[in-house]
Amino acid sequence: MELDSLIARATQYDEKTVAVAAAEDEEVLEAVAEAIKLNLASFLLFGNEEKIHELINQKYRGLFESPKLKIIHADTAASAAEQAVRAVQELKANVLMKGNIPTAGILKAVLNKDFGLRTGNALSHVAVFEVPGFERFIIITDAAMNIAPDLNQKAQIVKNAVNIARSIGIEKPLVAPIAAVEAVNPAMQATLDASALTLMNKRGQIKDCVVDGPLALDNAISFEAAEHKGITSEVAGQADILLVPTIEVGNALYKSLVYFAKAKVGAVIAGAKAPIVLTSRADSAESKVYSLALAICSAK
Repeated sequence: MELDSLIARATQYDEKTVAVAAAEDEEVLEAVAEAIKLNLASFLLFGNEEKIHELINQKYRGLFESPKLKIIHADTAASAAEQAVRAVQELKANVLMKGNIPTAGILKAVLNKDFGLRTGNALSHVAVFEVPGFERFIIITDAAMNIAPDLNQKAQIVKNAVNIARSIGIEKPLVAPIAAVEAVNPAMQATLDASALTLMNKRGQIKDCVVDGPLALDNAISFEAAEHKGITSEVAGQADILLVPTIEVGNALYKSLVYFAKAKVGAVIAGAKAPIVLTSRADSAESKVYSLALAICSAK
């Protein structure tokens, strides 16, 4: 599967609007320009109007003529985040995107009790990878939000990832809770949680997917590795979603795929009232566009 298919899927929906918080950012504006060119969405750019105009004048003058773009001045990044979140809350936008503002700043607005986007569920990072040599998407969660999630948080993280997977056409995703070994070991919390998540899935507490674990990474993605260890499972060798036990594992796996395997990626924060595009400055403009496409596909 190619991430370009997400762009094609996203353009088939009724037009969505993206609210960008602190849009005075060259890389973000590059992604916005490309997204408008691809007819992905309309954009509300909240931030320092003078700086946004200056950056657009440097490279993207055609944006000023686009009916898909509106600039709304905000005196500070915090004000821009609040206005962008309110736009989503008031249904003037369907997706929230982080611009030139620290992650903590935008999340403070997202979690605000008065106007934020909380649902009562855990927020989690869901990354969809196009990995060379694989014919399916590989989804990794959670590589950026939850540091050491407990069992309840992991269940919510799985549900968030399943919702994203279903939004891009994977009707019943196969979920592998990753651990270092395949056997349940009381000394290894990741294996205990994986076993519990498997049972929760069988009892209908986690729906619309198949969960089986613990599985080591090789057995989750490789039929040959699973067969070599004698593992019989609906998930082994063909997992769609890899649930990592801690943020360090997820972060290392995410960056290994990008830098070693040259994988392409789009990612969102799920679990809020609307998807959030929370890319880092190191992410390419292409990755930001893929993330926008993923967010649009998963927006209600």
